[in-house]
Amino acid sequence: MANAWSNWSGFVKAAPKLIAAPADAGELAELVRMAPGPLRVAGAGHSFTPLVQSDGTIVSLEKIEGLVSHDAAANRARVRAGTRLGALMHILQGIGQGLPNMGDIDKQAIGGALGTATHGSGPTLGAYHTQLETVQFVDGQGKLREYSRAGDQDMIQAVGVALGAFGVLTEVTMNNAPTYRLRRRKWVLPIGDMLRDFETMMAGHRSAEFYYIPFSGYAQFIASDLSEQPTTARPTEDDEEGLATLRKLRTVLRWLPSLRRALIKGAVKKVPSEDYVQDWFNVYVSDRRTRFNEMEYHLPYEDGPKALAEIIELTEKHFPEVYFPMEIRSVAPDEFWLSPFHKRLTCSIAIHHDAANDPLAFMRAAEPIFLKYGGRPHWGKMHSLKAADFKKLYPRWDDAMAVRRDIDPENRFVSPYMAGLFGVEPGPSGTHQ
Repeated sequence: MANAWSNWSGFVKAAPKLIAAPADAGELAELVRMAPGPLRVAGAGHSFTPLVQSDGTIVSLEKIEGLVSHDAAANRARVRAGTRLGALMHILQGIGQGLPNMGDIDKQAIGGALGTATHGSGPTLGAYHTQLETVQFVDGQGKLREYSRAGDQDMIQAVGVALGAFGVLTEVTMNNAPTYRLRRRKWVLPIGDMLRDFETMMAGHRSAEFYYIPFSGYAQFIASDLSEQPTTARPTEDDEEGLATLRKLRTVLRWLPSLRRALIKGAVKKVPSEDYVQDWFNVYVSDRRTRFNEMEYHLPYEDGPKALAEIIELTEKHFPEVYFPMEIRSVAPDEFWLSPFHKRLTCSIAIHHDAANDPLAFMRAAEPIFLKYGGRPHWGKMHSLKAADFKKLYPRWDDAMAVRRDIDPENRFVSPYMAGLFGVEPGPSGTHQ
């Protein structure tokens, strides 16, 4: 009898023949050899694309978690791939280390975050995969492989962003930072000023990002910088209450757009500023209870403001049902072959839609704007691109595909959705012999 699986937002569903949670790499290897294919790996289900969807086997790494070892002098830690980011933060703080940067959600497994190029914000700060020192994974024939940056940098760069299709991660060693504190500040400013001064403001802090609240005319700017000052209280978070208010205004005043705009503008202008100092693991993460679907594209840094202005105009002219803020971040360039940040400083723009509403019309309308500026989609967030598109966007695409074929020659990890991404045939539904 088929099992039921869905992602966090409920938009992606699957009915695989088997959902398995191996206890260790040995059990995982046996699954890869013998379980009905195709095999896909589930982290926390925080991807909005059908990366996990399979009618064969879905593998959870929830039991393959925790700290393996650490090197205090080098600020390195080896952890199992199923470790959730929330647990990883506390593990690292306990050994005097810290992630150099984070996104604002800590529910993902580190394996999933690495595989989809999940990131935080900061023009000198890379995504999680840039911290990789070693990777260990089970390949498509059930064999355990390991590569290190020192011994085979090309392989690290080839498999660092792997979409769960270059083997199943079991352990990774990450280069971290000594534990640190951040001064976090937030304030509101007109979106016109933010777009005009985009490069100055984003580059003026170790980490900076901003949110645009549709129909408000204002952005909330967030800046984080290293600090040696004593910790102060983090203000009470009210993002969920704010979302509830925006949803109510949308619903009640949908046919009175001028009043809706005036009320939203007035409310956003009154949002109090914040200024506090906390240890790193108490700063990055926000509470995200209201479920949504998301599209995020990674654009050349200098094109970010132009693209965002067009996205705002599209939203406010044609999609009055949208109320979720847009999130704008920056990411440092890197050398990983399937990284959306490959060899370019990036501005990332994320748009969201309430999970209770069909997101497709909004996302389909926005995507051509992102593509016009040469955007590369976040691997775990909604997009419509296929192999031919990615071949144009990624200079090392063919090299990455050759490595993937070596790791998974029988396409054990290739579901129909993955086949479309890679331009190959889906894997067989049977087992590896």
